[in-house]
Amino acid sequence: MDAFTAGILQRIKNTEADLDRARAAGDDFLAEVEQGELEDLQRLAVEHGVKVGVSSV
Repeated sequence: MDAFTAGILQRIKNTEADLDRARAAGDDFLAEVEQGELEDLQRLAVEHGVKVGVSSV
């Protein structure tokens, strides 16, 4: 696995965790921000041929 793939997958994992925490805390604004970030990261991954599971979308 190259550095880009490892990095994007780690960022997706971290963002999913942040999104879960925001939802659990009832912070709708932060959850919306994290959801947008997650969607951007997933789109970037797909554009570069990185396969990702869609667990939070």
